[in-house]
Amino acid sequence: MNRVILIGGAPTNGKSFIARKLAAEFNLPWISTDTFRETMREIVRKEDYPHLFQFADKEVTAEEYLSSHTPQEIVDTQNAESTEIWKGVKGLIEHDYVWKTFIVEGVAILPALVKQLDLSKTEILPIFLIDEDRERVKNVVYTRGLWDDAKTYSDDVKGIEVEWAMLFSNYLKKEALKYTYKPYLIKDRDDFLSGLTIEVKNWLEK
Repeated sequence: MNRVILIGGAPTNGKSFIARKLAAEFNLPWISTDTFRETMREIVRKEDYPHLFQFADKEVTAEEYLSSHTPQEIVDTQNAESTEIWKGVKGLIEHDYVWKTFIVEGVAILPALVKQLDLSKTEILPIFLIDEDRERVKNVVYTRGLWDDAKTYSDDVKGIEVEWAMLFSNYLKKEALKYTYKPYLIKDRDDFLSGLTIEVKNWLEK
């Protein structure tokens, strides 16, 4: 049976960092849902996957987008895009016969979508990262940004990024509980990674 570790969470929650660490620790391949998005944009028709292309307009800057949408609108728009990206992710999980055991991480991994998987040939470990530390999220946003280099746009809109990241984390926590998945609350990141590594090791060895 194939095994897949799924790591979902809001931007700033450390999905890529944790995926890299686990991949190195257990010698596993990993892929981001961002890669699925960019690949799918090259091979599917826009009219068939309209939400997949909603952020493809390079003429709209992060600052312009954030200034013209509420945090809830951003969450809803992101989730619509994630639903389209998930079609590619689901295909890989259910039909991959090369990697056998691998990691997928990204904001497009949502509890309701994970619940749709055919698990007859695949075992999954869903990890939904929840960071409720507003100051830590704010620090990431103001130093790195969510989509673009934070230095390229004004601080006036960074507060909206913080709000939507926190709103998404709260949404993801509720959805995880709704679909009977464990929400992984991040406290101290080093301790969290250490504990998660042990959990993954036990899961892979059982």
